[in-house]
Amino acid sequence: MDRSTGQVLPQNAPLPGETPAGDARPATGRSRVRIGRLRIIVSLAVVACYVVAAVVGPMVLEFNAVATDLGSRLKPPGFVMPDGHTAIFGTDQVGQDVFAQMLQGARVSITVGLATLVLAGVIGVAAGVAAGYFGGRLDMVLMRLADIQLTFPSILLAIFIASILGPSVVNVVIVLSISNWVTFARVTRSQVLGLKSRDFVDATRTLGARTWHLVTRSILPSVMAPILVVATVELGHVILAEASLSFLGLGTPASTPSWGLTIANGRDYLSNAWWISTIPGIGLAVLVISFGVLGDALRDRFDPRLRSM
Repeated sequence: MDRSTGQVLPQNAPLPGETPAGDARPATGRSRVRIGRLRIIVSLAVVACYVVAAVVGPMVLEFNAVATDLGSRLKPPGFVMPDGHTAIFGTDQVGQDVFAQMLQGARVSITVGLATLVLAGVIGVAAGVAAGYFGGRLDMVLMRLADIQLTFPSILLAIFIASILGPSVVNVVIVLSISNWVTFARVTRSQVLGLKSRDFVDATRTLGARTWHLVTRSILPSVMAPILVVATVELGHVILAEASLSFLGLGTPASTPSWGLTIANGRDYLSNAWWISTIPGIGLAVLVISFGVLGDALRDRFDPRLRSM
């Protein structure tokens, strides 16, 4: 009983001034939303910095892949070059500015990543929609083809194809697209299988809509959110795969700077010029982690059932 009012309080009711126990869950939910929003903002800010550096950096700080300055080779970060500019990240074994190489390499890596996702996404989404919507033999053939490709590690498959086609930016895009279309296809197929029997699709079909209209107006808009999440995560993997191929000499040619190529060039100088490989490696790791965090946060945002506890 509440002595101040004379009313009988229900059992387990909170005393005056106390917070109900049920309010903890909404507070926890709001906290998760704030953390998820913060993850998206921070990761987007990091990715935006890389994109701006890739677009604007090479315009401000020029880089010539064939120019050498042996008098300035293996200089530490902060070294002032003979032309007056400061090598923020030092110089490599032939006197080239590592920072300028990273800016140019960021442009190459992000361009390759976006081009690969566009090509792999178009192929994978088309295959997934066809397999999920039509089913039957087409579904069996496409999914068995995907299963066969999944039996090979993607990086080994990329190395095998790249060794045949040779080092080239276009070849890298083709190689990585072949290695990554399966992910888009399987995600799209699983979404289409659940959507094609939904009420709004049946209603549209009953009104006389043709297959093309159903796919483009009803099904594709509903699967774009999962595809966006997959594309965000895969972009980091593609950039890492491109750097791996360049590190092995199967990616971009020597005349085209790449993070993987810069890391490979500095592996013989880790004892006395650690910055040649270490700094580009850290830059690559930060970008890949940012894409991973962004993809995970977008997954939680678009599919609350997958939120981690």
